[in-house]
Amino acid sequence: MTKTKPAAAPLPHKRILLKLSGEALMGNDTFGINQATIERIVTEIGEVVHMGVQVAVVIGGGNIFRGVAGGAAGMDRATADYMGMLATVMNALALADTMNKKGLTARVMSAISIEQVVEPYVRPKALQYLEEGKMVVFAAGTGNPFFTTDTAAALRGAEIGAELVLKATKVDGVYTADPARDKTATRYARIGFDEAMSRNLGIMDATAFALCRDQKLPIRVFSIFRPGALKRVIQGEDEGTLVHF
Repeated sequence: MTKTKPAAAPLPHKRILLKLSGEALMGNDTFGINQATIERIVTEIGEVVHMGVQVAVVIGGGNIFRGVAGGAAGMDRATADYMGMLATVMNALALADTMNKKGLTARVMSAISIEQVVEPYVRPKALQYLEEGKMVVFAAGTGNPFFTTDTAAALRGAEIGAELVLKATKVDGVYTADPARDKTATRYARIGFDEAMSRNLGIMDATAFALCRDQKLPIRVFSIFRPGALKRVIQGEDEGTLVHF
């Protein structure tokens, strides 16, 4: 008699929004895109896509903007912010190109209209791509100056009905103090929005954090540099810190 293979346990999340900083793409370089690093990140994203999770990404631009930051000193804030948005478009193109080369299907959608290069952001189209199993990379932040890519992640996450915002950082979660300076600092496995705000933990900028709280959109902070961390988060393991409502 053949044994029936037990059904796989349902995944905790069907659709996620992954927030990647531009600096995550640098690897050990001082600026720009490190090809080995971006390929490793895409491989980890691919693992969760193949598990059946719908993944959208918001990408920052710090790795590129950092190279011109000196020249931007004293520049009008709105102009500097638009430069940063264009940097995220370059990162999004690099990320999507690597995804496509690794057998994933990725679409870049920009909040700023550059139709010769990328698609404009249209919510129903983004939802259609996700339902079809395609990756969606959101570029150019919210399309407005004075808002960070953290805010773009919270906004897009709410718009697409994501069940979780994943903030990929260099640190493996939220700590009671800076673990690089305080060896007694301990990691929170879970923390409520209100407690995180009262402790001023700086998980996201205030606008992004308040939007996630108001939309009841939990945040998971984890290290993108820990091999397999993204997959463990998706499987519901104790990885990083969950900020819950």
